[in-house]
Amino acid sequence: MDTLLSLGVGLGLSAACGFRVFVPLLAASVAAQAGYLTPAPGFEWIGTSPALYAFATATLLEVLAYSIPWLDNALDAIASPAAVIAGMLASAAVFADLPPFLKWSLAIIGGGGLAGLTQGATALLRLKTALASGGIGNFLISGVELVGSVAVSLLAIAVPLACLVLVCGIGVVAWRLGGRLFSRRRGRSQDPVNS
Repeated sequence: MDTLLSLGVGLGLSAACGFRVFVPLLAASVAAQAGYLTPAPGFEWIGTSPALYAFATATLLEVLAYSIPWLDNALDAIASPAAVIAGMLASAAVFADLPPFLKWSLAIIGGGGLAGLTQGATALLRLKTALASGGIGNFLISGVELVGSVAVSLLAIAVPLACLVLVCGIGVVAWRLGGRLFSRRRGRSQDPVNS
């Protein structure tokens, strides 16, 4: 059961990294310092004061940067690989009692994959919103992403099994949306243009 709980926490934090890179790491650091989260061996540093201050500063800068309409889309180029790395780190930091090969395989595939999937879906949504509203609507999307990151992070720490179910649901929805977008684009490229 402990392994299942650590999977719920790790994958939940990873999915939250797709919304905001540093919010889940900050939540994990606060939870570790408060005694609600026990980091895996080798990741005890996540509960230290320097890590807490670094994650808090990075979170503040990320939230402020995403509130600037033109900068938020530019940040997606950096945030996408950073979210994958943060997702791997967040999940590996809490995957306890697993052999190293399994731990890192799950962190890379599960944690990094979920973070990348979530980040990709939000980046596409922000791009569509920017095109439809001239960038004005991105402020709303950024706010929803921030709330989503905080909510999923807290849920992962407080109720890991419920978060695991939620994360699976998010993954299915993002996969289907991505499949629809891909099939539409493929369909458009195969349509003959006024012959």
